[in-house]
Amino acid sequence: MYILGIDIGGTKCAAVTAEYTDGSITLIKKEKCDTDLKISPEEMIKRLLGLADGILEKKPDAVGISCGGPLDSKKGIIMSPPNLPGWDNVEIVRLFSEHYGVKVRLQNDANACAVAEWKFGAGRGSENMIFLTFGTGLGAGLILGGRLYGGTNDNAGESGHIRLDRFGPVGYGKAGSFEGFCSGGGIAQLGLMKAMEKVQAGTYPAYFKKGMTAEDITAKAIAEAADCGDETALEVYGICGEYLGRGLSVLIDILNPEVIVIGSIFARSGHLLRESMEKIIKKEALTASAECCRILPAVLGESIGDYAAVATALEI
Repeated sequence: MYILGIDIGGTKCAAVTAEYTDGSITLIKKEKCDTDLKISPEEMIKRLLGLADGILEKKPDAVGISCGGPLDSKKGIIMSPPNLPGWDNVEIVRLFSEHYGVKVRLQNDANACAVAEWKFGAGRGSENMIFLTFGTGLGAGLILGGRLYGGTNDNAGESGHIRLDRFGPVGYGKAGSFEGFCSGGGIAQLGLMKAMEKVQAGTYPAYFKKGMTAEDITAKAIAEAADCGDETALEVYGICGEYLGRGLSVLIDILNPEVIVIGSIFARSGHLLRESMEKIIKKEALTASAECCRILPAVLGESIGDYAAVATALEI
């Protein structure tokens, strides 16, 4: 199969072509562009179609589109994602189908990434797998019984909305949520709180110097400081790991997966999280369920968005 994949994000979009043969994917060409929120969704889609036309060598056999939700994958409609203001009830599948005359599939980006890691990455060969994004936000894609599970209206897997504590960093519009503790923004919030404690005690952590503002604190900067042995940075990632363990324990007890694949921050900084995470899972999760569940970093790396869009086309 010759496949066209489209990855739509709040800041960047990409078009990628690939060949699918005997269960293996070969990525061929890719072009990226900025997501221009100053123009209409229809104009942005025209730009994406032009981007795709520029890399296609022939008519695609199928098209897959990966985009942040909420969306209706059955009707092929993007429904007002928070990172795409103005994209209200956009019939993107119809527009791509009319342009190429082939079947087109739309999927939530977390679900699409789950299918990609399941078919081509760390979850390959499993029947029951959970994928967690753990990047800017925290979403999940569920592979249950050897197939993607989307729920009644495509909202299954919104694990970031689970409240893990009464107080804590804000994520998903909820203080103390799973996303609040386990996301790039959440780690930055934890880092700021711990930095303020140190500053008021007369010292500065390595990731926060005099003159810096809250915007200067990032999960990456804290991780770099932790890797250099900074005690405050290590404490921040230790707290994040504890709450990651709490959230995973809930998922393990309810869904009994054989593997949980975690992307982005965990893939880069899992060594800072795993010890405290595993300690909590051992304490909180059912032993029989925890012992048969492997927790692995995603392996598709920076290309996961490309594989996700292609995997969405393969659902057709």
